[in-house]
Amino acid sequence: MRLIGFNFIKINAERFNDISESVKFNTKLDISSIDSLKSSILKTKDEILKVDFVYSVLYEPNFAKLELNGHVLLSVDPKMARDVLSGWKEKKTSEDFRLFMFNVILRKANIRALQLEEELGLPPHIPLPSLNKGNVQEKKED
Repeated sequence: MRLIGFNFIKINAERFNDISESVKFNTKLDISSIDSLKSSILKTKDEILKVDFVYSVLYEPNFAKLELNGHVLLSVDPKMARDVLSGWKEKKTSEDFRLFMFNVILRKANIRALQLEEELGLPPHIPLPSLNKGNVQEKKED
């Protein structure tokens, strides 16, 4: 399984109110469809699956909302493609496929969400690394 394409097709970021001390984040990732994609440009023995998604970050209570819609193009072997497409009818996919797909989407969507949060003056929805006095060691020169 390989990632061959990733695109955002709609980005919506809104800040409704000033942020207070008691902000809660609610993130959600929905897969809206999985389809087989035929391409005359990409010549491959593998099948191409197009996965449409919506990733949202809600700042509660009603402070802000980020919504990222997009699609992922994955190259998978024909057997896996059949299994994924037939399983999708019941909204079920294999754990390996689901983990790969979710990790790709989360990696890209979280980076874009952090950029939007910075632009809107919102606190980041995921903890960022930081240094504290106890974590920093000074290098001593001899």
